[in-house]
Amino acid sequence: MIFKEASTRGFRAYTAKHLDDLLRRAGLDEEERLRVRAVATVLPFRTNAYVVEELIDWSAVPEDPIYRLVFPQPDMLPAADVTRLADLLRDGAPSARLQAAANEVRMRLNPHPAGQLDLNVPRVGTEPVPGMQHKYPETVLFFPKQGQTCHAYCTYCFRWAQFIGEPDLKFASDDVAALVSYLRSHPEVTSVLLTGGDPMIMGEAVLRRYLEPLLAVEQLESIRIGTKSLGYWPQRFVSDPDADETLKLLASVVDAGKNLAFMAHFSHPREMDSPLVEAAVAGILGTGAVIRTQAPLIRSVNDDPAVWSSMWRRQHVMGMVPYYMFVERDTGPQDYFAVPLARAHEIFRDAYAGVSGLCRTVRGPSMSATPGKVCVDGVAEVAGRKVFVLHLIQARDPDLVGRPFFAAYDPEAVWLTDLRPAFADRFPFEPVTADARLSA
Repeated sequence: MIFKEASTRGFRAYTAKHLDDLLRRAGLDEEERLRVRAVATVLPFRTNAYVVEELIDWSAVPEDPIYRLVFPQPDMLPAADVTRLADLLRDGAPSARLQAAANEVRMRLNPHPAGQLDLNVPRVGTEPVPGMQHKYPETVLFFPKQGQTCHAYCTYCFRWAQFIGEPDLKFASDDVAALVSYLRSHPEVTSVLLTGGDPMIMGEAVLRRYLEPLLAVEQLESIRIGTKSLGYWPQRFVSDPDADETLKLLASVVDAGKNLAFMAHFSHPREMDSPLVEAAVAGILGTGAVIRTQAPLIRSVNDDPAVWSSMWRRQHVMGMVPYYMFVERDTGPQDYFAVPLARAHEIFRDAYAGVSGLCRTVRGPSMSATPGKVCVDGVAEVAGRKVFVLHLIQARDPDLVGRPFFAAYDPEAVWLTDLRPAFADRFPFEPVTADARLSA
């Protein structure tokens, strides 16, 4: 009965125009609501009735982790910027003036980290291929045009620039023929990741237009779909009008001999409490697809080893495969959410120690940085020096994968660029300087 009731309610989105009313429910006073709305002029806000009614514990707001996961906080941006934007809102400033001020703040937030615009965009000749990224030799990311929104936005999202209406900052394409052509001209590519946004915001008929052409590309071994839908709208696979047809489509991918992997984002155990999630997971697994789980470590949301070990154990019981703990990326309100790398490793280690070997498929804490996915393996004393031990799980240069390297220990470091090499004048992925060549 719960599934039937959910289907009659249907999907209802809440956006910035609903924010003030929702914040009243949180008990915020007028000035607090104004400052949250000021933050929402810079960073996108979107949620839905399922998240609001089923996942958030309103008696625990503003500390509730799901509330913090989807609602902007007044101190997420520098106080001076928030005050300036709040004043413009209070004074009823023209929309163009408000947007100009918001864009000024956005451009200081590193909207496209890790070389997404200059290093990851593939080219045919000298022309960039829209809506694609090709960072690692074997994997291409594709951003389907109709999938560049989400059922709800995470406040920490590193792809926030996709959602602010600035075409120059957005990856998107509906040209699946160009994708197929690119793949056939690059036989080293064996995996395609459909990403966004969230591809599962698309209906079955639209999703089919992107998936079916890929089935004829013989070199492809796997198709991945990055999605938060299991956490934010599990009805997509259970009670939505095209839920059954969607599952049949997924089964057809597996039947065609491709490994189909859902890269499911779960940021907190509560997102898995609903029977709807259990039914959705069972439905996807029933198609022959694999569900791998990942999320970043976020201060004030899940920066507790017990949260992660509980989450991994629950995922394992449900048939999912714990895959990654990420480090919050160097974009958007990173300073607000970031956990120092030393503490991140402690949280990962303690959570990892609290699960069985079957859950230890998970990797991390991992930084998706410019050279690749850099994993913090631990803190050690080597030759009398305290250092971070790291390695590249994945890299632009495949020769660097799996090779350990060292960084000087820094208890305040939160990202790769905060670290300095130990026992060398550069990291393995950094170019040799002119001085180093001369000294050699």
